[in-house]
Amino acid sequence: MTHPALKDRASLLALLDAWAARGWLRSLDAAFARFLAQEAGEAPPLLLLAAALASHQLGRGHACLDLADTLGDPGFALSLPPEGDSLEAEADRPVLPADLLDGLGLAAWMAALADPALVGHGEGDTPLLCIGQRVYLRRYWQYEGAVAAGIALRLGSADGEPAGMPTERLAVALGALFPPAPGVAGPDWQKLACALAARSAFAIVTGGPGTGKTTTVVRLLAVLQALALGAEGGGALRIRLAAPTGKAAARLNESIAGAVANLDLKALPDGDAVRKVIPTEVTTLHRLLGSRPDSRHFRHHAGNPLGVDVLVVDEASMVDLEMMAALLDALPTGARLVLLGDKDQLASVEAGAVLGELCRRAREGHYSPATVQWLTAVSGARVPEELIDPVGLPLDQAVAMLRHSHRFGVDSGIGQLAAAVNAGAAEKAAALFDAGLPDLSRLSPGEAELAFRRLVVDGDPAQGRAGYRHYLHILQTTRPSDEAGPAAFDDWARRVLKAHGSFQLLCALRRGPWGIEGLNPRIAGWLRDAGLIPAAEGWYPGRPVLVTRNDYGLGLMNGDIGITLGLPGPRGDEVLRVAFPAGDGRDGIRWVLPSRLQAVETVYALTVHKSQGSEFVHAALVLPDTLSPILTRELVYTGITRARSGFTLVDQPASGVLERAIGRQVLRVSGLMTRLDSHTGEHG
Repeated sequence: MTHPALKDRASLLALLDAWAARGWLRSLDAAFARFLAQEAGEAPPLLLLAAALASHQLGRGHACLDLADTLGDPGFALSLPPEGDSLEAEADRPVLPADLLDGLGLAAWMAALADPALVGHGEGDTPLLCIGQRVYLRRYWQYEGAVAAGIALRLGSADGEPAGMPTERLAVALGALFPPAPGVAGPDWQKLACALAARSAFAIVTGGPGTGKTTTVVRLLAVLQALALGAEGGGALRIRLAAPTGKAAARLNESIAGAVANLDLKALPDGDAVRKVIPTEVTTLHRLLGSRPDSRHFRHHAGNPLGVDVLVVDEASMVDLEMMAALLDALPTGARLVLLGDKDQLASVEAGAVLGELCRRAREGHYSPATVQWLTAVSGARVPEELIDPVGLPLDQAVAMLRHSHRFGVDSGIGQLAAAVNAGAAEKAAALFDAGLPDLSRLSPGEAELAFRRLVVDGDPAQGRAGYRHYLHILQTTRPSDEAGPAAFDDWARRVLKAHGSFQLLCALRRGPWGIEGLNPRIAGWLRDAGLIPAAEGWYPGRPVLVTRNDYGLGLMNGDIGITLGLPGPRGDEVLRVAFPAGDGRDGIRWVLPSRLQAVETVYALTVHKSQGSEFVHAALVLPDTLSPILTRELVYTGITRARSGFTLVDQPASGVLERAIGRQVLRVSGLMTRLDSHTGEHG
């Protein structure tokens, strides 16, 4: 029996407003449905519901609303009610989506969408599109199409030797940069990845932490520059390096600079000349494209393309659908695009899981016989038989997965735990915490509040793991004298920011006692009581803050972290400024008045989503004691792999939340791969 709210527009709109008031929907989602109701007075309630939910799904990272998935399991598909909101019956609690949709059939919902004024099926100007059983807001359908077309344009053919590729010279360059490694079994995946990326105008190099993505791309750039310089009448390629956030850009800048400096080019003809034309400066994507204040548009686009021949984007899993569309639009037709990232970590916070979708078949390879033959010719390596596919798709030939971690050895607990989580081996993952591995520990906060507090404040000095006392001690003991110049205070800020990266508490949730909203004030109170900070509220020296919205005027991006520091004032007093890494690849510091920061929050506890692109010496992940739709394998894996030397899990082992989260994977709703397959003329 159809719910009454699905028969009456006013009732449906009132319900959407109630959901928004409760925080189940964004106000924007409910307002969008109300706008459509005003524009088209005959729009049925089911159409308005689809519009609100399609907008809601964008806020959750989905490119569209899948009607069948929503009807099959509304709570999981929509994450409604959201984490932190009790399901217990309340007198004023709105109707649950599961109750609202109970008994509704897919055919009836799709029939309600047959409104040509509001819903289209392709080109046009309707605000909504219904493609199969997916409902899009038009703009995101257009982004999806632009990304598919831009990638397909660069993929070209999946077979044969690429036109214009000097195979013999490529083989010499690869041999010079990847000498045989004695005693190493199996193919050199870094060498194969470099060859595949040199072969295609679009390429992806994916792999977990420490698999050598940066090393591979530096050697790739050396290969490309060597080929360009050695060509008749050739010159150096214009290469740019970029990352989604300031922190990711700063990390890549540091690792790229070191990799270029240590690159052994003795066996490469004109090696010194090649080194000079490999860039080490990294910028953010927003700065690369030229952000415009208060606008979604950029200075660089198809009509004003970037002046590049090769663009490398690191941490590509964080690049959302809209940004990827803008990036491809701004690239000259002949430019190469190389994406680096970990396909297994969480996707972007914004709509779209572009890298994850593009790498859906990476583990199995699917390399065509022609690709394998070409790879053997240029690298001398044999591709394992199980990775060969006679009907491999064009995209498969441009994706390389690095399979050996140099950071986490066979004895690394963090490495073993990450691998077990990725494999969905929940029991093995749980058992690793009892195996006595020095870089893993597990803590139950409900049974040991004092131990949890000690972990956050002091860390575990015996294991060499820091807590927040470490960076606050550096802040207090290394401050320059008031007479010191700006350079000394910049250096102090760099030291404090680096020390802050020694430890980070990560949360799966925002709400509830074990989410950031509950933990941040508690931790501030602990640090104040320990005499490490002067206050637990407002602005004070030592307060770490997270930028929650792009601020192009200040040059700060969503996800940037800064530390509040006291500087000498004009009258001998202390004035507070927040120090942020400049994110310009030059190790600079950006000082910002607290009053100018309109969208920041205290960040002793940080969500796993916001931690992407960051790395901490010691990371602790807090899981709630009840399962939530947000708890998935990708979230747990991403939290684990933020840790470099030590990882602590904070949970209630008896709840089984860890094991159940590992058993669930993120399923971002999208039609990107279908559209890419249609562009490349293949159907996998």
